[in-house]
Amino acid sequence: MILLEPHNVIIQTTLNEKIIKPSSLDVAFVDYDGVRFHLSTPERKTQLLLSMHIRCWDELVQYGALEVLQREYGTLLQPQAEPEYNVSLVIDIEQIPTSPEDRDAFVLSIALFKRNALAAPFESAFKTQKQLEGAGTGQGELMQIHYRDEEAIYIQASPDRVTVIFSTIFSDETDRIYGKVFLQEFVDARRQPAIQNAPQVLYSNREPPLEIRHLKDLRNTEDTGYVTFVLFPRHFSPINAAATISHIQLFRDYLHYHIKCSKAYMHSRMRFRVAEFQKVLNRAKQEVVVTERKTVTGRTMSTR
Repeated sequence: MILLEPHNVIIQTTLNEKIIKPSSLDVAFVDYDGVRFHLSTPERKTQLLLSMHIRCWDELVQYGALEVLQREYGTLLQPQAEPEYNVSLVIDIEQIPTSPEDRDAFVLSIALFKRNALAAPFESAFKTQKQLEGAGTGQGELMQIHYRDEEAIYIQASPDRVTVIFSTIFSDETDRIYGKVFLQEFVDARRQPAIQNAPQVLYSNREPPLEIRHLKDLRNTEDTGYVTFVLFPRHFSPINAAATISHIQLFRDYLHYHIKCSKAYMHSRMRFRVAEFQKVLNRAKQEVVVTERKTVTGRTMSTR
C-alpha cells in the first residue's frame, strides 16, 4: 500500500523553483481535508507570503497550535494573518540557507505547515500522558478536532496510553464494504508476530466507542464508522513521536484513498473481463457461407 506524504508537494515544488528563479506569484490550492493555501508575492519577488485556512483552527489554537508553530517557524510566523485565512508565514528567499542540505530541510519544514498545526493536540496528549503516568491516576481532557464536515478526531490521554478515535463517513454503500474489509485487516494484522508492537486498532460501525459515547453531536447512522487507535508510550517516545503524529494524522485520507484505488482497480479488471468475453463471443459466431447461384443459361443471380 502507498503511504501518503505528510508535506504539501505544491509548497515544496514552488519554493524550490522560486529559490532558483524568483518571480511574481499568486496561486491558491487545496490540500487534504479541505485545507486552503494561498502562496503569493504581495510586496516583492523575493518575499513569499504563505497563508493557510483550516476548518478546525480555533480548536487547534485552544490545544497549543500557535505555540507549536512559533517553535517551528520563529519570526516567519506573522502576528496578523492574511484576510480570509487563519495563519500566515513570510519567507524571505534571500535569507534561506545556502547549503543544499539546510535548504532542503528548510523547504520541507515550510511544506509541513499543515502537519505542524495539526500536531498540537497530539503533542499535548503525549505530555499529559507523562504527567498522568507520574501521578498514577487521572484522565486527560477529551480533545475534539472537527477537521471535516461531520467528521472529527478525538484524543484523550490516560496514565498508560493515549487513545485516538476517528469518526468517518462512508457516503457510498460500496465504500462502507471496502472500508470494513480494510479496517478488519488492520485488526487482524496485529496478530502477526512481526508487528505485534503496532498500535491496537478497533473498529465499530454506527456505535461510538465508550470514550466518546457521552457526546451529544455524534452521528448514529449506518454510514458512520469509528476507528480507535490505542497508542502506548513506546509509540510516542522522543524517537518515534514525530513519525507517529505524521502517520496518524493522515489515516482518514489514507483509508479513503485506498478505497478509491481498490474500486478503480476492480472496475478496470471488470472491463478487462468483459472485453475478453466479447472476444470469445465474437469467435463463436458462425460465418455465413455465400454461394453463387446461376441460372440455366449460366448467368449469375444477384440480389437487388
